[in-house]
Amino acid sequence: MIVSVTANTTIDQTLFIPKFERNRTMRARATVQSMGGKPTDASWILGELGIPSLALGFAAGAMGEKVKALLHARGVTTDFIAVGGDTRLNVVIISEEDDWASTITTSTLEVTPEHVAALRARYLTALNEATVVVLGGTLPRAMPPAFYTEFIGLARDRDIPVIFDAAEPNLSAGLAAAPTYIKPNHDELAALVGQPELSLEGAYAAGLALLDQYGTAPIITLGGEGALAVLPEGIAYRIPPLPIAVVSASGAGDGVLAGLAASILRGQPIEEGLKLGFAAAAAVCLQAGTADCRRADVERLLPQVALIPYP
Repeated sequence: MIVSVTANTTIDQTLFIPKFERNRTMRARATVQSMGGKPTDASWILGELGIPSLALGFAAGAMGEKVKALLHARGVTTDFIAVGGDTRLNVVIISEEDDWASTITTSTLEVTPEHVAALRARYLTALNEATVVVLGGTLPRAMPPAFYTEFIGLARDRDIPVIFDAAEPNLSAGLAAAPTYIKPNHDELAALVGQPELSLEGAYAAGLALLDQYGTAPIITLGGEGALAVLPEGIAYRIPPLPIAVVSASGAGDGVLAGLAASILRGQPIEEGLKLGFAAAAAVCLQAGTADCRRADVERLLPQVALIPYP
């Protein structure tokens, strides 16, 4: 069973505008609401692929109900702790003429130590049947990064693989518990290693250092340059981007989380997970909504994903 844990559940509202104009009323050409939050995104993508999962975490208010409804529509089982406040509504703005996208994020969940204890209890029960765990994303205001150290450690103590995706300071906290895989993007890796600019060679060197220090294999997404997977036993792959017309890249990296989780569930070589993950990531880029994709697109793109040995 695949278990995803999302402490900071989210709905994303994507707005497509012709051009951003300061101090003006702008009318969106189109808008769409979709899933947000890295682990719930992974569960949502897995559901589209016909792969069941259990989604845990915190949720509240109308947006929390929307998260559950979207997941249920794709066959995902949910077991969220009801907390105070509201599940976040983030706004993704895509300026079509300027060809850029920005996200305005919020923090509106109110989580107490009692809520965390309740989630821990449900998580421990879920680990009894878990094949792989997906964790990551931001945390509600009251929660320290050590949450990730603990929850990753609980799974790793049982030899359950963990796929982890977060930015600093949560990334460092999670790494302390030695997750099996991490999926930083360029900026997240650069912040972790303290190097504002990282070339492909620099990303490879940083990935090797992380693998050596933590035993964690990094799958590094590099935007237009594709990705770099640094795996144990001296294996590494460069993964070129697929030639597609990008509608929105929001949540594309979460397709990689889904692909990795699927391959572990199936007992496949991780290379199969990389191929499926990057096919899913490309399929997400074809849709307007965050982390949205179509199974037919994933299956069509899958044969196009190349794993090129690196260096």
